[in-house]
Amino acid sequence: MPRGDKSAYTDKQQRQAEHIEDSERKEGRSEEDAERIAWATVNKQSGGGKRSGSGRKSARKTAKKATKKATKKATKKAARKAGAKKATKKATKKAAKKTATKAARKTPRKAAKKATRKTARKTGARKTAKKATKKTTGRKTAKKAAKKTVRKSTRTPSSRSTAAKKATRTRARKRNGAAS
Repeated sequence: MPRGDKSAYTDKQQRQAEHIEDSERKEGRSEEDAERIAWATVNKQSGGGKRSGSGRKSARKTAKKATKKATKKATKKAARKAGAKKATKKATKKAAKKTATKAARKTPRKAAKKATRKTARKTGARKTAKKATKKTTGRKTAKKAAKKTVRKSTRTPSSRSTAAKKATRTRARKRNGAAS
């Protein structure tokens, strides 16, 4: 069958092509272009000529191709999912590592602060010890500063616990109440 022969097309397909060709001519295209577009559209819609002996692909071959395409797509999709899972595992491991290193860096600072707080509680000079820790950054210097402030300040009303302060207030109220 020579190229461009339309004998393999059904009457319906030929009518469709004529209709498309007419509409393309109305839009201002040349006769050659309109005919080319019309037959290309019919081929796209119906897959070529439908008459017997037209040389079109058998149904089995097209079905095989379709299944091959579907399996290829499925395997690619599965590979992408597996890759995504690996990437998320890597990201979580990386994040865990980061937090561990941050925690390791923070612990010496926290230890220094805790040590100064403990010594301040024992002696009652909490506020001055906090000031000292703000000024000093290293662990050893913070301890030394806390010890110095403890030596300087002895027990004062500001260093007493809140319970002790409350107790003194109630005693004072009782005295005032009993005096009047």
